[in-house]
Amino acid sequence: MQKTAVRYLHLTPDSDFPALEGLSQFKAVLVVEAEVAEMTMWETSRALIASGCLYALAWGDQCEAWREALEDASLEATDYDDVPEERQVITTAHEDEELSEAFWFAKHRAVHPAELRETLIVHIADAARREEIEAEYRDA
Repeated sequence: MQKTAVRYLHLTPDSDFPALEGLSQFKAVLVVEAEVAEMTMWETSRALIASGCLYALAWGDQCEAWREALEDASLEATDYDDVPEERQVITTAHEDEELSEAFWFAKHRAVHPAELRETLIVHIADAARREEIEAEYRDA
């Protein structure tokens, strides 16, 4: 199994999504620990897809709404056309799971036809918990 690099991004519920440097085809794990306005959810989803996210896992508050927003953003980005399998975006929601279970799924089961070399953990919360979240992901 190829090792993938992991990056952490903390956003507050009203943060604008920053430009992502050096990422192309990647997996995103959204750890949502705060309620986010619907418009912010849509803008963040569009930004992730535009940045090259090909596999998105949503965990936490509103995770099914996040999954739908990410899926809609991916369809919108391709003008609802069919795209090759390696360019399709896969989305999952992990509503009734512990975070450690969602991380385990992200590391061991979330596979994509394209080679995804990086994982971006997008932590949406009032306060950052980088060390704790990165450690839990490492241990999954």
